[in-house]
Amino acid sequence: MARVTFSSTQQQFTADAECEVDASNYRELIDAVTNRYPALDRADLLQMAVAIDGEIIHEPLLELVESDSEIHFFHFIAGG
Repeated sequence: MARVTFSSTQQQFTADAECEVDASNYRELIDAVTNRYPALDRADLLQMAVAIDGEIIHEPLLELVESDSEIHFFHFIAGG
């Protein structure tokens, strides 16, 4: 199963630093995570930056997720 790691802010809503979910793509992963942790807002997760297997994905909705994938959510950092 894919391993999802939560930011410290997200851990306030999950009480877990990480979890494992069964998903074959990013949309399924978001569904699984928000079903397990209803306090996490789906819209907020979809607006966050995400790294899948160490690669930051700018538009992850169609990305495949392998059973051994690692997913990390990040808040966008504004530059200037």
